Amino acid sequence: MLIVLTSEKPLTNEAEQINNLFKAGLEILHLRKPTFTIDGYRALLDQIDAKYHNKIMIHQFPELTIDYNLRGIHLQEQARLDLEDALEVTAKIYTNKGFAVSSSFHSKEDIKNCPVDFEYVLLSPVFGSISKAGYKGKGFDVTDLDAFVIGMGGVNEDTLQATFDLGFKGVGVLGGIWSTEDSLESFLKINKSIVS
Repeated sequence: MLIVLTSEKPLTNEAEQINNLFKAGLEILHLRKPTFTIDGYRALLDQIDAKYHNKIMIHQFPELTIDYNLRGIHLQEQARLDLEDALEVTAKIYTNKGFAVSSSFHSKEDIKNCPVDFEYVLLSPVFGSISKAGYKGKGFDVTDLDAFVIGMGGVNEDTLQATFDLGFKGVGVLGGIWSTEDSLESFLKINKSIVS
């Protein structure tokens, strides 16, 4: 499984680039724009072809899942922790409506101890981050975990095999796509390596 996370910053022709990734076979996009208001999210979603909306997981403004018929919601680590006892109920509300729910983690222990069985979880950083300077990798080995764990942090064409060797069932890519000269070409190379 290959998941692409959007750049935190707005990009030139971003919706067009996203549409091109979907056309090329992207299965899941995480829409994450921490500085955007709900209107900023709407403006970007309005430019993404509606036939791809059901492949988008949103990190903020969960109400947009219904407005745009998105794939589901992603709970970042702090949002998950802030929910405390309401976490299980919140996840159930969305899954009962047919939406997927995923979450971010930064330790294996937290995944083991989490009461919610998410569709998948993102664990980072596996390797030194491409998009965040000084964000050192932890080389997590997740072969002993039952959860569907997606590895993130420093994932690109060169680190793919090492990620899968550590037991990850998929990869999440951010810098490996958006920090390159050609996002589509980078996606195609990574996707081809996963498929082959």
